[in-house]
Amino acid sequence: MSRIWLFSDGSVNTQTHVGFGAYVIVHEDAPFDAHSALHVKVKAFTQTSSTKLELQTLLWALEEVKVFGKPIIIHTDSQNIIGLETRRERFERNGYETKQKRVHEHAKLYQAFYAMMDSVECSLVKVKGHKLTCKKDEVDRYFTLVDRAAREALRQSGL
Repeated sequence: MSRIWLFSDGSVNTQTHVGFGAYVIVHEDAPFDAHSALHVKVKAFTQTSSTKLELQTLLWALEEVKVFGKPIIIHTDSQNIIGLETRRERFERNGYETKQKRVHEHAKLYQAFYAMMDSVECSLVKVKGHKLTCKKDEVDRYFTLVDRAAREALRQSGL
């Protein structure tokens, strides 16, 4: 069964707390030159931060993509998202509390992330963002599409 590659990224204005998340799906066996036909989806999020936006965007994308019923390879440059797999056991053991005994500010998003990861066959791949064009491979070029879409949406919004 072919897999779906999901690329997601976000861009946030730290003063207004408004951000735009973007994602695109690619069927694993599609050649890169077919990328001109790809549709990058973009969505605005309010009262957000860069960490929160990356999670919000990924959850939104997975909710829309899971209906395909295929394994999903998630490509992200978010170190927070990549690290969530190894942090799960500690979060759950501590009831999502911080060392100061307060519920983590992103607890609900983390719980939603783990629930989604349990319900959809998917895996995470770390993408190094902002590479020089001459050093980009196929994955980097797809990721550039969502990176640019999110940044452009934020720029055009004027927020």
